[in-house]
Amino acid sequence: MTDTIELSGGCQCGAVRYRADGVLDEAGVCHCRMCQKASGNFGMAFFSAPELTFTRGTPGTFESSPGIHRGFCQNCGSPLFMQVEGKPYDMTVGSLDHPDDLPPMKSQIAIESECRWFRDLASVPKYPLSATYAGGEPEITRSYQHPDYDTEDWEVHHG
Repeated sequence: MTDTIELSGGCQCGAVRYRADGVLDEAGVCHCRMCQKASGNFGMAFFSAPELTFTRGTPGTFESSPGIHRGFCQNCGSPLFMQVEGKPYDMTVGSLDHPDDLPPMKSQIAIESECRWFRDLASVPKYPLSATYAGGEPEITRSYQHPDYDTEDWEVHHG
């Protein structure tokens, strides 16, 4: 699936937002140790975004290897991209407003670093969020997370 589409996304706090237009490669998963460390997870799911515009804010970057930059929100720390110098951005699928729109079905790379338990995740019992709290979902009076759509104005929480 390589289609001409428009996708939007951003960090958790809303300080950085982006729009990816044009022909977007299907997403894939990287299991390398750098992606594991950068995400604090089993790896990262990315999609290639040759036509990318940051519509709010400027991400911070960290050069994780010579010529390879990883982008993140400097306020909330959300991982946003990896970019090899001279190549398109590889954006994180999880930062999309609707991550289901681009499932990571293209490939899995760096499988030599894949966590042994990763393949068994589909068989682990699944529950809704409310089941993790005694008595139902916790009462949240205010969320600092940016909604999953573009906003004209957004007060970024710096707390």
